[in-house]
Amino acid sequence: MPVWDDLVGQDRVQAQLAAAARDADTLVTATSDGTPVPPASKMTHAWLFTGPPGSGRATAARAFAAALQCVSPDRALGGEPGCGFCDGCHTTLIGTHADVEIVRTDLLSIGVKETRSLVRRAQLSPAVGRWQVIVLEDADRLTEGAGNVLLKAVEEPAPRTVWLLCAPSLEDVLPTIRSRCRHLTLRTPSVEAVADLLVRRDGVEPAAASAAARATQGHIGRARRLATDEAARSRRAAVLRLPLRVDDVGGCLKAAQELVDAAAEDAKQVAEEVDGKETEELRAALGAGAGAGSRMPRGTAGVMKELEDRQKRRRTRTQRDSLDLALTDLTGFYRDVLALQLGSGLAIANEEMRPDLDRIARASGPERTLRRIEAIIACRTALDRNVAPLLAVEAMTMALRAG
Repeated sequence: MPVWDDLVGQDRVQAQLAAAARDADTLVTATSDGTPVPPASKMTHAWLFTGPPGSGRATAARAFAAALQCVSPDRALGGEPGCGFCDGCHTTLIGTHADVEIVRTDLLSIGVKETRSLVRRAQLSPAVGRWQVIVLEDADRLTEGAGNVLLKAVEEPAPRTVWLLCAPSLEDVLPTIRSRCRHLTLRTPSVEAVADLLVRRDGVEPAAASAAARATQGHIGRARRLATDEAARSRRAAVLRLPLRVDDVGGCLKAAQELVDAAAEDAKQVAEEVDGKETEELRAALGAGAGAGSRMPRGTAGVMKELEDRQKRRRTRTQRDSLDLALTDLTGFYRDVLALQLGSGLAIANEEMRPDLDRIARASGPERTLRRIEAIIACRTALDRNVAPLLAVEAMTMALRAG
């Protein structure tokens, strides 16, 4: 498969990246054998991919990284870099290429310590590949101090180093960094394109693929989870019943508690799957005996405490992400209500709930629906500001009742 096959509905971005990959290949060849360098190369050392969630920012960055590392012999015969089959493409796409560092975080932020480690790596020459590539999938989570550390590396890059940064929008990245990057904007792919990808790549039945793509309004990752995970479908169905349960104060508070409890359970499941293994691996690395009750070597308490703090931050991030996903689904519910009230003709994302949508649309006006959507947005903002989850969600459910 060519490296671009999973980049859905982004023809313009794909064309720009393919052109840059061609010029990058020429630059490497010129460096090695004295071939003249193109006077106006489309390749540059720092890129910033932005676009709404599910648009494929990280997919585009990884595909570009693979094209930069492509070693297919067809390139010498005029072929396009990014064959998808050669060792350079394959190892990049599966995350094992020695000269491609893919950075994503399961925490709330990326700090100075981690960023300095990346900057040190970026100064190295490629070990086996054609470029040293750093893919930072969560550039929006850099702290201000980490961003300032990264700025120096982006300003003065090593000759064969490429930075690929991903963020939801330009405003999520420090102005000093984004001004030094070539910016590519991705858009939300069409429902039809996402459904086709699920059928072609994941083997999902066409009807299920279409339903999942429509329900998530083109969000590739969420559509795949809905199409392949029964538990994800059940959680979403429970969230979409919330607007039907806020007729009185008791219903509001109970719905809020259940929503927060479900997010906490998601965080607990992730912790059970990952934390124990991480702890045992670190204990073994530090020389502790087998079993949770064995004594730790002296001087290792600080290392264990650092791991515990990281795990706690990850649980917080997981719970927040789970709540944010639920709030996104709620927004989609009221978006459907608004579409029916305005007679816009827009496709209904939650077609399976058409009777409930029709009933709520008839019982209220567009102004009330907009106030409800604003209440959901306010809840997301409060969570971003570290307001206690239950307090934020209770305020939202009460606002949904009041309209």
